[in-house]
Amino acid sequence: MKAITYPKYGPPEVLQLKEVEKPIPKENEVLLKVISASANPADWHMIRGEPKFARIAFGLTKPKNIIPGIDIAGKIEAIGRNVKEFQLGDEAFGDCGWGGAFAEYVCVNENRLVSKPSNISFEEAATVSVAGITALQSIRDKGKIQSGQKVLIIGASGGVGTFAVQLAKYFGAEVTGVCSTKNLDLVRSIGADKIIDYTKENFTKVPQKYDLIIDNVANLSAVSLKRALNPNGVCVIVGFSSLARMFQHMLLDPLVSITGNKKIDGLGTAKLNKKDLDFLRELLESGKIKPVIDRRYSLNEVPEAIRYLEEGHARGKVVIII
Repeated sequence: MKAITYPKYGPPEVLQLKEVEKPIPKENEVLLKVISASANPADWHMIRGEPKFARIAFGLTKPKNIIPGIDIAGKIEAIGRNVKEFQLGDEAFGDCGWGGAFAEYVCVNENRLVSKPSNISFEEAATVSVAGITALQSIRDKGKIQSGQKVLIIGASGGVGTFAVQLAKYFGAEVTGVCSTKNLDLVRSIGADKIIDYTKENFTKVPQKYDLIIDNVANLSAVSLKRALNPNGVCVIVGFSSLARMFQHMLLDPLVSITGNKKIDGLGTAKLNKKDLDFLRELLESGKIKPVIDRRYSLNEVPEAIRYLEEGHARGKVVIII
């Protein structure tokens, strides 16, 4: 089968399209014919081996799993003898763990997959797992969202942000999205009640305050974010614009949160799980949320897709068509 591989850490140029052996599913696995995958910031971090301490998990000197990619959608072509939930030919989506998606086939534990709703495409389904679950856990679990709250989504036009806007609306919040001028119409179209163009307005310096802030960009200080919160408000940091900013938040957020009744917290790594994926599947099936796709790339164009994603200006998700 064809697969994108990276025998060593580095920029997108290390990625190679190669013929590799087709995997065989274990007892609790299915063999998924991948129809679509999607790219996430986690992918280019793994490909580059950055931050370097992450190599403890992914391979100290070279990658343990040489096929990158996490999000998948496709059809089941073979099943292990202990698989209970799926049959041959079923359409499914989810994640394959830390690598393996950018290939024609991948073996996946059945607990990482759910059935694909008939009303969404494979391309749309492939966008959901990482970004959707990250948004859900940020808003519901870390943010403890309540109906009627004023919620601010920073980076509202990105992969996680587009899901976050829709999920916050689903939970009954009044949602303000922060994005650039070119993305105002997009963020409005997915349900934001108000929109702030960050190129023209600094939300930390206006009277309006928020009960919950979801920060998908993390290029602001904890003090600035705290200033934009209502009493008892919570800010959840989801992404980091740089390694320096990550360590700054790790050190300062707990100190900033000690004083007063406003909290700055980090999501860390989203915990991908079947229960949350099934929750999102139901929202997709009922039309409560809809994935936003920016660009589509073929398997041999994955290096270009990763380069584009690294620029940090994707509108929604970047999809790989296998």
